[in-house]
Amino acid sequence: MTIYGVALLAISFLLGQWMGSLLGDWLGIQANVGGVGFAMIFLMLGKEWLVQKKQMTSEMTGGIAFWSKMYIPVVIAMAASLNVKSAVSSGSLALVAGIIPVLASFLAFPWIMKKFNPKHHG
Repeated sequence: MTIYGVALLAISFLLGQWMGSLLGDWLGIQANVGGVGFAMIFLMLGKEWLVQKKQMTSEMTGGIAFWSKMYIPVVIAMAASLNVKSAVSSGSLALVAGIIPVLASFLAFPWIMKKFNPKHHG
């Protein structure tokens, strides 16, 4: 049954890549735009559909969980390295556009945690 979880993941990946290519073509870019995001959406929708139909078994869940643990970090690392290469080759504006949100996050995160983190009474 684990193979069915992997099959759902594979179908989601293929549909996501297809949708990303279509979106890229529609935008006039010869690239896959958001294929991984579409794949994740298809995977979530497919999983929920199987759960509603009571077809999702623990073995299928295990197959999806195993490959998602392997797949997601690899894809994120690949996308991050491509984004860095693209930003560096595009010039200083792309670098500034990437650095500003990171710095803003570093500054805002401690304030958010202090403001909204409930105090634990011991």
